[in-house]
Amino acid sequence: VQLQASGGGLAQAGGSLRLSCAASGRAFSSLRMGWFRQAPGKEREFVAAIIWSDVNTYYADSVKGRFTISRDNAKNTAYLQMNSLKPEDTAVYYCAATLSIERLSRESIYPYWGRGTQVTVSS
Repeated sequence: VQLQASGGGLAQAGGSLRLSCAASGRAFSSLRMGWFRQAPGKEREFVAAIIWSDVNTYYADSVKGRFTISRDNAKNTAYLQMNSLKPEDTAVYYCAATLSIERLSRESIYPYWGRGTQVTVSS
């Protein structure tokens, strides 16, 4: 499975960005998708995950109500819509994929990772 993340950039506090993660190499519908982020000097942390549809989504408390994960199975792409951005959202964002449906907030269950995309939020 190959994952390609895109859509990062610079935003002002209160603004929005949408990240995309294009997948190839395996039936996309069989993959559970996750987003993680790593801020400078910090460990990588879970942001959001989605199983099949928008019904089965999971979020870190720090982004709940501001970020929305979704997927378009016809386009083999997952998305992370980020609204009401804060400077503390500044990080490199990674998309990841797994066949597991459990413990989706844990990095260790994701065997497939894309290269990160930088998100910078200015105050």
